[in-house]
Formats: sequence, structure tokens, C-alpha cells
Amino acid sequence: MSFWETITGSDLTREWNAFEARAAALPADYLAAWEQVKGHLMGYSDFTGRGLMPIFDSALGLLEETAADGQPIGDVLGDDVAGFCAALAGEHGGRTHRDRWREQLNRNVARKLAQLGG
Repeated sequence: MSFWETITGSDLTREWNAFEARAAALPADYLAAWEQVKGHLMGYSDFTGRGLMPIFDSALGLLEETAADGQPIGDVLGDDVAGFCAALAGEHGGRTHRDRWREQLNRNVARKLAQLGG
């Protein structure tokens, strides 16, 4: 990846387009599940979304493999797609915006308390 690709994000666009092309080949119920997975995983994105690309790749790979095996989508993701995505992102160290804001608030409060106490 070149400096220019990193700055413009063109590498991410190319990778995302490849994901969408792979997803288009999925059966309709799997494609609908992919849309849900994308929506739930976006909350774990950092500023660029670069850290989510391996997670999206893993999720799409799982959907492709299970579709090829003929498994029902309910058996793959279960009833809780949001929970599935949280577990998937958690295994990769993904944090939501809420987690980041909570950490920032805790740091700010600790710093203010330290200023008051010492």
C-alpha cells in the first residue's frame, strides 16, 4: 500500500468493492444477512474503518462457506445478529464508539480528580 492510497483511502474502496462483488454472489437470504452484519459491525469502526476490513473479510468468508454447504442462515448467525457481530468484533479487539467515549470520560475525570487532590 502506497502513501497515496493510505491518504486517499483508495485501497479501502477497492477492497470494499471486492467485498460487495463477493456478496452479490450469495443467495438472497445470505445477502440480507450480509447487509445486517455490515450495519452491526459499522459501530466498531475507527475513523478510517481500516481496522474492520479483516473482520468484514472473516464474516463474508463465513457466509460464503456456509452458503456453499447449504446451511440455513439461521443456523449460521443464530437469532441475535447483533450479538454475533459483537462477539466477532470483540475477538478482534473491536471497540464501539461508546467504549471509546467511556474511556475518554474516565481519563478526563481521573485527570480532574488528580488536579483537585494534588
